[in-house]
Amino acid sequence: MDETLSRGLAAGRSAPPRLCVAGPAPPPDRYNGVYLALLLAGAGFLLPYNSFIVAADYFQAQYPGSTIVFDLSLTYILVAFCSVLLNNVLVEAVDLHKRILFGYVLSFVTLLFVAVFEIWWQVFSNTTSYGVNLLAVSVVAVGCTAQQSSFYGYTGMLPNRYTQAVMTGESAAGVLVSTSRILTRLLLDDVRLNTLVFFCCSLLLVAVCCVLHQLLRRTAFVRHHVAACSADPLSETQAGDQVTLVDIVEEADGKDYGRLTLASNSDDSAFQSTETLPAGGAASYDTFSERAGGTSYRVSELLVHVRRSGRARHPALDCCAALKRGTQARSATVRRVWPYMVSICLAYLVTLSLFPGIESEVHSCTLGSWMPVVLMAIFNVSDFAGKVLASLPYEWSRRQLVAFSTLRFLLIPPLVLCAAPRAEPLLAWEGWPMLFSLLLGLTNGLVGSLPMILAPDKVPDQNRELCGNVMTLSYSLGLTTGSLLAYGLDALLGPPVYSTCGVLNITDLCIAGCQTLPGTNGSQPLP
Repeated sequence: MDETLSRGLAAGRSAPPRLCVAGPAPPPDRYNGVYLALLLAGAGFLLPYNSFIVAADYFQAQYPGSTIVFDLSLTYILVAFCSVLLNNVLVEAVDLHKRILFGYVLSFVTLLFVAVFEIWWQVFSNTTSYGVNLLAVSVVAVGCTAQQSSFYGYTGMLPNRYTQAVMTGESAAGVLVSTSRILTRLLLDDVRLNTLVFFCCSLLLVAVCCVLHQLLRRTAFVRHHVAACSADPLSETQAGDQVTLVDIVEEADGKDYGRLTLASNSDDSAFQSTETLPAGGAASYDTFSERAGGTSYRVSELLVHVRRSGRARHPALDCCAALKRGTQARSATVRRVWPYMVSICLAYLVTLSLFPGIESEVHSCTLGSWMPVVLMAIFNVSDFAGKVLASLPYEWSRRQLVAFSTLRFLLIPPLVLCAAPRAEPLLAWEGWPMLFSLLLGLTNGLVGSLPMILAPDKVPDQNRELCGNVMTLSYSLGLTTGSLLAYGLDALLGPPVYSTCGVLNITDLCIAGCQTLPGTNGSQPLP
């Protein structure tokens, strides 16, 4: 929506106004094809991150006793947060669809590299491999963040249910990845082989999402809604369209343009101008009537010409003015949607403080290395269900959303007690962490998606993409603080142990280059 504005900033001059047109009825979304494509798109840009996190059993076995899951999560979040900050400054310097394509290509290449060189060939030493995986997650974070912010701005130009589709797709990514991980582990006993197949499945899904996006952007439904917020009303509107220029934009030729309205009129008195002229300005009105097909139309245009000196403005002054307008637009947007920003920030702060780090540290004598896989699958499925529930017709107030997000802090103590202390957790029965994981996912699905769905309605149409960007910034802030809090909670668990069951299963912990002790038959009593 503010794409042209940022291009103007990059060029050192202000951009032309962005106009939103309420024209003819949009083309239908036949068979909900656009909705389903955006659902899969939401899965596509979070799928690479989920692939690393859901493969926690592989990484914990590869680096026993380490905080690999915490490190992967924090690395992704920190890089994503920095990427969001950069994206909010330079978001419109590159075309929206090019940003999305860039993210898909970057994610595909990175996953392919990890699958071939890290898992299949294992060309790196254990220490180097640890750093390579963190680097891979960092690269994935850059691409996924560019996609995520772009998709929220993209769907902000579509009806609300399509933003909900993307957010549901984010949860669907977890469900798809968890299902893939469970199936590969059930079908293949070799840990390295089933992890390789698992990453190949993720690669295939990313490729499918990339192709679908290229087809989606060409649909008549999407093109209509995008054009409604970016088209030139004088060239695109039809008779009877309502056109409103809601910004006062300073052009390079020294003119400030006010409000432009195009409307069908049966009574000339129906048109009224509410613009206030700036000091030192002069106004001129150009009106005309045209009869076409028996209907009369009246076009009224208010032009405000600011008196200037004869000297040309320095490009730096135009750039500063454009930056000032961009800052003011963001400030105005934040004032309108700050409760939604607070709500989504708190929601993901709680979620990331527990998932995936603390949940990956919950041990089970019955399930063994399956425990983190099961808990993550429960979270992802319930999170998906929560996002589906978010689409139900209920009017959530701003106060309700903030209160709901705050109440979720009550989930932190019981889930921590499922893993603390490590040797003898206070809530040792496997049913407790499963229950709390279910509640964590269900509430995250609700309060993690509702602010993103509702916030764009609180800003003018031409600021919807900008709203998506600032909401993503708040979302990333919650992710970052939650990931940092997870390290503090991990410290409360005590020193790491390999098992809470009194027997250390060497074959369950080692993947390659690890030998069982002589005469132990794969098991060794803990010291």
